[in-house]
Amino acid sequence: MANLDFLDEAKNIIFLGPPGVGKTHLAQAISYSACRQYLRVEFFNFHDFFSALNKADLSNRVDKLMKSLLKADLLVSDDFAFKKIDQKSAEYFYAIVDERYRQKSIILTSNRAMNDWASIFPNPVVANAIMDKLAHNAHQIIIKGESFRKKYKPKLKNA
Repeated sequence: MANLDFLDEAKNIIFLGPPGVGKTHLAQAISYSACRQYLRVEFFNFHDFFSALNKADLSNRVDKLMKSLLKADLLVSDDFAFKKIDQKSAEYFYAIVDERYRQKSIILTSNRAMNDWASIFPNPVVANAIMDKLAHNAHQIIIKGESFRKKYKPKLKNA
């Protein structure tokens, strides 16, 4: 994946696993590699992604943001499915996934199993359509293990 062949094939990458196992680090490394090839990358935390969409909607700039998201060679959403989203956000996300499907790649990182993702969407039909398109041509990578943050946390000395 570091050689970015998945971008030429418009395939997605989904990193799944518990917190602290390196999902974000891998997504960042791939994004960095894409930037080094002069490709355009949009990298968002899940919550910030939908906040940006809502702010753009309130200021009548959603079309501009959507064009930017659709134009990017790689779109990354870190901590995907972290919490529930509203109907309007789900519709925006569907539009992005639908437009990028088989055209441009998406990377998602998530602490939740994919079968839990449907519960974040208010409408099961939209949820299934999004998940079907995201997973259809995706490399699903499940990372197991102990959190690096726990494993390498600094040891505090008694004062």
